[in-house]
Amino acid sequence: MDFPSPNPLLQGEGFSLRRPMSNREQLIREHRAALLDCSQCPAMIGPVVSGSPVLSPILLIGQAPGDKEGGFGKPFAWTAGKTMFKWFERIGLDEEKFRQRVYMAAVCRCFPGKNPKGGDRVPNPAEIDNCAGWLQAEVDLLKPVLILPVGKLAISQLMPVKKLNDVIGTLHPVTFHGHSAEAIPLPHPSGASTWHRTESGLALLESALTILQQHPAWQHVCNQ
Repeated sequence: MDFPSPNPLLQGEGFSLRRPMSNREQLIREHRAALLDCSQCPAMIGPVVSGSPVLSPILLIGQAPGDKEGGFGKPFAWTAGKTMFKWFERIGLDEEKFRQRVYMAAVCRCFPGKNPKGGDRVPNPAEIDNCAGWLQAEVDLLKPVLILPVGKLAISQLMPVKKLNDVIGTLHPVTFHGHSAEAIPLPHPSGASTWHRTESGLALLESALTILQQHPAWQHVCNQ
């Protein structure tokens, strides 16, 4: 995707330090308050889990909270989160700073419940569609420069994906809910997954993190 020079974070219609923030801050707080009251999906287990209402050029999209996140009131608050935040800390942002500087969303915001065959239940299409309205509003408000989809379900909302090897380790131009941005897909950091711990997956993850570290949006939030 072509950005206006010299710095897309400071010019154009995307995220801008030079724009008044007070109105957008109020809107994102109002959005989050409405999101936390959502009860559209009867099979989902509340509470709604959301990141902080932070204005950011980066939007992270997870899959859905696990059974622990509701109690902590924040996404990626258990073992998968510990792994993911170690990735980000290596390239400049520890967990606290990441949560303060990056907007954290998800395909679905409530715990889907357990799958009788093991693991967490995958949200059904109706549940994904219900939550897509919240994502649409966040994209409209934030106009993110960079999107970080974490896990195959999140990645598939932005681009076709059959195998993680086909999409991770590359910077992708995307149009998401009518907004042009760039995306760096990441594997889900679940302990149940071996993909990010095997040889090919490790190499592709390292490539993705290197691209992320060099991206102007990441450099902006690191130096904020």
